[in-house]
Amino acid sequence: MLRRLLVLLVPLLVALVAALGVPLGFAVAQRESQETYLDRLADAGRFASLAENALASDRLTALREELVRYDELYGIAAALVGTDHDVVAASRQEFDLDDPEVAAGLKTAFSGYRGEPDQFIWPWERVDLVVVEPVGRDSEVVAAVVTVSPTGSLRSAILRQWGVLALIGLVPLLAVVAGAWPMSRWVLRPVRRLDEVTAAVAGGELDARVDEVGGPPELRRLAASFNAMVDVVGRALRRQRAFVADASHQLRNPLASLRLAVDNVAPHVTDEAGREAQRIAAEEAEEMGRVLDALLAATRLDSASAAEPVDVDGLLTTRVPGWRALAGGIALDLDVPPALRVLAPPGGLGSVLDELVGNAVRLSGATRVRLWAERTGDHVELHVTDNGTGLTPDERTAALSRFWRAPRHQNVPGTGLGLSICAELVESAGGELLLRPADPHGLDAVVRLAPADHEP
Repeated sequence: MLRRLLVLLVPLLVALVAALGVPLGFAVAQRESQETYLDRLADAGRFASLAENALASDRLTALREELVRYDELYGIAAALVGTDHDVVAASRQEFDLDDPEVAAGLKTAFSGYRGEPDQFIWPWERVDLVVVEPVGRDSEVVAAVVTVSPTGSLRSAILRQWGVLALIGLVPLLAVVAGAWPMSRWVLRPVRRLDEVTAAVAGGELDARVDEVGGPPELRRLAASFNAMVDVVGRALRRQRAFVADASHQLRNPLASLRLAVDNVAPHVTDEAGREAQRIAAEEAEEMGRVLDALLAATRLDSASAAEPVDVDGLLTTRVPGWRALAGGIALDLDVPPALRVLAPPGGLGSVLDELVGNAVRLSGATRVRLWAERTGDHVELHVTDNGTGLTPDERTAALSRFWRAPRHQNVPGTGLGLSICAELVESAGGELLLRPADPHGLDAVVRLAPADHEP
């Protein structure tokens, strides 16, 4: 988050500095160009004054020597050009009058006007600065002075000025970034800590709390509200577990006494109706004990920890003998790839498979139960498939609800909590429990989990 915040802030700061620096850079280029032009214009004006006197007296030797010394000293070519476009005097033997800038300047000068220069000389433009000054006035122009100045020093001066401007703009930019870094860390530290504690609470650590001291006042209030919420949720969960545990403990002894009393009554019941009533009472007492055990197991789901890698081969090694004994005459087939590892709730995958295999054996009316696995994309699917009667679409939807039982299984021992507990266990590991129809008939219970090489 800190990097994303700086990525958002730094371009905005750069855009702000650029919005201020680019117009200033234009102004620097214009100022330097204008100063150079005025300097060359003053030189051309001086030569025009000398040329006017030299032409009037027909003495051009001194003017020619002055042009040569000027060229040797400053490296600027200069020439006096007549109205017939002949070079009257020049600082160099070869003076190019065919240059477009020179030709345009001479045309304007012979018309009695002074040409306007370009406003800017950009550092990347390798051009010469041409200045043409008419000799004479209006219709009495008799010649023109032409100077052709290299612009290397001008372009270097502009680049130096731009470098200074960039450095001046970079200093406050770095200062702002240097200040934004610790400020952003100070603001985001409570958010990061809140994210960590939220993940811890979601993993079952209800004692985790957020620091309410550091950070802005708004985030401190948010941390205090979060801690208060976790306190309320923690108290509610603890009360729920305590209630179920206490209820199970307090009812277990009376139920055991009731079951013992019902069993002790059996020898004293002589008629058939009384023995049937005694048998039903014993079964009901036993069913109440199973319901209490299932409720206690369901409350333990609230403290389920994060998923951990589970070796399916090792799990099956310890479970399959019990499943085969439970299956009796029902065929139990296994088709699981070797070295298969998944992310499952600690100690929970075995209980889930026990429940699914037990349901297939006891409730489906199947003659064959198959446990197989496959890799589908980013998940591993464990299937418990039977060829029994199966469930209707509505029954498959309701089967994962607590205390639901199919109408045809009402007289079969059970609490209706097994599948719902399995679904919650699988979901606590980031997986999913699905009930699908088998082909051609029966039920396919699918446990979808992440492979152990993925993050939970």
